[in-house]
Order: sequence, then structure tokens, then C-alpha cells
Amino acid sequence: MKYAKALSLNKKLISVALASVFIVSACGEDTSSSSGEGFNNSQDTNTDFDQGKLIASIVDKVITPSYQQFSTVAAAQQQAINSYCEQEVAFSLGDSSAELVSDAKSLAVESWRMAMNSWQQAEMMQLSPLLIGDGALRNNIYSWPTQNTCGVDLDVTYFKAGSVNGQPYNIATRTASRKSMVALEYLLFNDNLAHSCTGSTKPDSWDNQTEQYRKVARCEFSSEVASDIVNNADELLTAWLGSDGNGGYAAKLKSAGTVGSDFATQHEAVNKLSDAIFYLDKYTKDGKLAKPLGLFANECGAQACPEAVESKYANHSITNITNNLQALKMFMQGSLTADEVDALGFSHYLIDVGDEVTANIINEHVELALEDTKNYQASLATTLATDSDKALATHGEVKNITDKLKSDFITSLALELPKTSAGDND
Repeated sequence: MKYAKALSLNKKLISVALASVFIVSACGEDTSSSSGEGFNNSQDTNTDFDQGKLIASIVDKVITPSYQQFSTVAAAQQQAINSYCEQEVAFSLGDSSAELVSDAKSLAVESWRMAMNSWQQAEMMQLSPLLIGDGALRNNIYSWPTQNTCGVDLDVTYFKAGSVNGQPYNIATRTASRKSMVALEYLLFNDNLAHSCTGSTKPDSWDNQTEQYRKVARCEFSSEVASDIVNNADELLTAWLGSDGNGGYAAKLKSAGTVGSDFATQHEAVNKLSDAIFYLDKYTKDGKLAKPLGLFANECGAQACPEAVESKYANHSITNITNNLQALKMFMQGSLTADEVDALGFSHYLIDVGDEVTANIINEHVELALEDTKNYQASLATTLATDSDKALATHGEVKNITDKLKSDFITSLALELPKTSAGDND
């Protein structure tokens, strides 16, 4: 059967693309502030440490390859989802089999997991291209914590019809909560074909359609969303690396302290890199752990709430946290892997200013937290329901890191806390 041959070829192509990416798997506007506990108002450290080399190392050996990796797996994800959709369409015409459809969907699901692993590392690298316009580019790739399953259900039907509100459908103009990796998770991992809308606006005639019609409509929209993610991943790379001889934000960081630079000193650029890793504080510790635990208000009130986890359809929540931690590890060592000889990261800077103790403590806590997250035997949602103390312990492990970042780390390196962490003493 021709579809079987095509599926076999796609498996090989996707496997090659995914195998080329360095990713961790396990069982996301300027924000600097001159206030907050632990703020050090000195302008720089008093050593001869080569901050320019640190900037170049983190930019070239951590952030750039991470963005490139995501672009690679986003393209593989699009290909896998397209192949899955082809099988659903073929099945509806009697030209495929349930087994081929299942195999193709399994590849699409795996491609999403690989893309999400990559993105969760890039999430820890939120610098200007991802932050401008209230984070528009970042949200178009991954809108969490904003999500709208009813909006996704509605857009499935709008895309199928080819129009919305009397205008041709254009996914690029749709709000982020109706697309992005969040929408793909809902479409690929949620097998309930009923729409999720509870208000007066609901998908027209959706409930009257056959099961196969709805599967095809959902997979066709998934393909469109995956294509939009590829376009946004390409936009990110262009903004980061530049095009047509114009340097992107990466070049601006590396030119810090030179005439005409956006950064008067290299230390200012170092502070931007430092700001990025405080994602671990606001989003990983608070949004992905404290809120589902009920330490902050959630949809269940003030108690452990499986519904409040980041990635409930794919049960990928704890793996996301693992990849956030891996990204911090890369910032500390200045490269994707620990064995790169010429790399310079924040650990080296701390050692140079005489605070090897803080460098060691942060690195040790990162390893402990990584080990903790990789040892989960069930999803975070299930763990919250059956053993919330384990999830609370994970929160404590991550908090050990963020407490050190908000105190000795910024003090020793004469850095400013980002606004998102200033005054946060939880």
C-alpha cells in the first residue's frame, strides 16, 4: 500500500531529525529592577574576569544552539503531524488502515514531546526577541499559562470552513491561546472529540459530524498550527541571529561595551543573561509547582490540584521542569555539555570573584533537583493526587536554587534582580 511506504519513509526522516537534537527527557520587555531584597547597587565586580567571553560563550554555546535545535524539531513535528493527517484523510477514503493511522499518530505525539523538550530549555532563555510586544513571539510558540481549549475547538471549525467572521482564515492573526504548542497538545493527546465550549458560542454543527470527520478536521488544524510554530521558530532565529548583514540580538549582546552598542558595559549584557534564568523562580517554582500544590490560589482553591499542572493532557509536566533545570545547568557551565573546555558560564564568574561556595551550592542543588524530577514514577498530576508530599519536596529542591540565585548569586556578581523576582521571599 502506498501509504505504508510513505509512512515508513517519514518515520526514517523524522527519526534522523530528532536524533540530531540534544534534549533531556524524563519517567516557558526588559525586566531589570533596581529594587528587591538582595539587590546589590554596585555597578560591576572588581576583577579582571572576561565578561565578554562569558557573554559569547552563553550566546554561542547555549542560546543559539538551543534556538536552532527547536527550529529543527519544530520542522520535524510539522512533518510528523502532516503525515498523521494524511493517514486520517486516507482512512476516511478507505485507502489506509487503523494500524497505519495509529502508527502515524504515535509519531506525531512523539514529535510533540521532542519539540516540547527542546522548547522547555529555550523557555529559560527569554531575551529580547521573545519578550518584545508583551512576549508576542514567545506566546505564539507556547502560550502557557494562557490556554483556551474552546477557542481551539472553534478555530478547528473556522479553519475547516476557511473563514472567520466573514474574512479568510489566517492563523498568523489568531490569538496565541488558540494555537501554539499548547493547542497541539490538546489536539494530539485529548481523544475526546466533543468540543469543550460551555458558553453560548459553540462550534456550529460539530456534534452532528461523524467521528472521522472530526478527526480529520482536528488533524488538519493541527497541521496548520504546526506550520505556524515553524514560522515563529524561524522568526525567532532571524531576530536572534539577524539577516541580510544586520546583526540580531545575539550580536548586540556580544558587542556590549563598544561604541554604539545598546549596552554601555559588558556587565549590563551579563545582567540580561542573568534575568533570563530567573524564569526558574516565577514560572518553574511558582507556576509549575507552587500553584498546582495549592501554595498559591488555583482552580481548586488552596489545595493540591492536578487540573492546575502545566501539561495535563500529555502528562509532560515534570519533564518540562527537568528541561528548565537542564537549561540553568547550561547557563552555569556556559555550554550545552559540561566537557567543553573553552566554555565560560556563571559558575566560572562566581569562582573568579571568590565565591566558589555559591557556585558549588547552586550546581549541587541543580543536580539534586534534576535527580528528583527524573525519579518520578507517575505524572505530576497523579503525584499531586496520590503523594503531594513528593511534589512538595520537588518544590523545595527548586526553591533551594532560586533562594541562592536571589541572594548570594546576584550579590557576588553585582547584578540586579528582575522585577519578577524582586521582593519575592517565598
